[in-house]
Amino acid sequence: MEDLLQSSSTSIIYILALLICIFIYYLGRSVTKSESKTCTAPQAGGALPIIGHLPLFGGKKLLFETLCTMAEKYGPAFTIKMGSNRVLVLSSWEMAKECFTEHDKSFSDRPLVTASRLLGYDGAMFGFAPYGPYWREMRKIVTIHLLSNHRIDLLKHIRASEVEMAMRELYGLWSSKGCPENGILVEMKQWFGDLAFNIILRMVSCKRYFGEESEEARKYKKAMRECVRLFGVFVLSDAIPSLGWLDFNGHEKAMKKTASEMDTLVKGWLDEHKRKRASNKEEQDFMDVMLNTLQNAHIFGYSADTIIKATCLVSK
Repeated sequence: MEDLLQSSSTSIIYILALLICIFIYYLGRSVTKSESKTCTAPQAGGALPIIGHLPLFGGKKLLFETLCTMAEKYGPAFTIKMGSNRVLVLSSWEMAKECFTEHDKSFSDRPLVTASRLLGYDGAMFGFAPYGPYWREMRKIVTIHLLSNHRIDLLKHIRASEVEMAMRELYGLWSSKGCPENGILVEMKQWFGDLAFNIILRMVSCKRYFGEESEEARKYKKAMRECVRLFGVFVLSDAIPSLGWLDFNGHEKAMKKTASEMDTLVKGWLDEHKRKRASNKEEQDFMDVMLNTLQNAHIFGYSADTIIKATCLVSK
């Protein structure tokens, strides 16, 4: 009798498992069929049941590198399956322009992924925040106080000063080599990159790190490069939320570490600006403007300090 009951229980479990598999199969077919009516872009091959193309993004390559390889094979517009989500991939600037001009309302929103949550102050970094009242408010503040013609003209001395210092550094490098008649080799990509970053840094926070060899400059450059890299990695929990406990490849741990390093640096800038502001120093950079604009207020659940730190980082 006991063996009979055990056998019956095993049979029931097998039948239930079979029914679940059949349900998932037909659910997948119905979703695919409904999606095909709304999206005509071809789906990349190699998708597996349930997990889709996720195995393709688990290697050492960054996400954009894998997508670039796929674009060479499937063309400028195709779709991939990221777990239960179907994602449209565009690698043509004409198509991207159409999406963000003629169809901007459809493409203006963005999910709060792990990187924007851990590195972007839980969505306070408006460049990666979901579309909504907070995003619109911060976009208005940045447009008026950082990107307006008046503000750019007001800070033109910074651009002139940085170009002059960059030219002096080039001359100093040439002089240190004995002033050769044939000149010297310079990595212009890095030179222009350092120049642009220094201009932005000074406009936002009155700091100048690129080209400098101080300990603070080295920490900032290392943390910023790691921050940019981590925004390009694939995190498994973004596609399958139920696996959020699984830190695949240790990306979440690295994000938390980098976020802590960046926050320590930017908090130091903010405290310095508060001290200078207390001594009635005139506004000079974007961080000063943000301090004056927010006045310790809370906007959509974020404190003024969090908004200032997040906005100054995304502005760089």
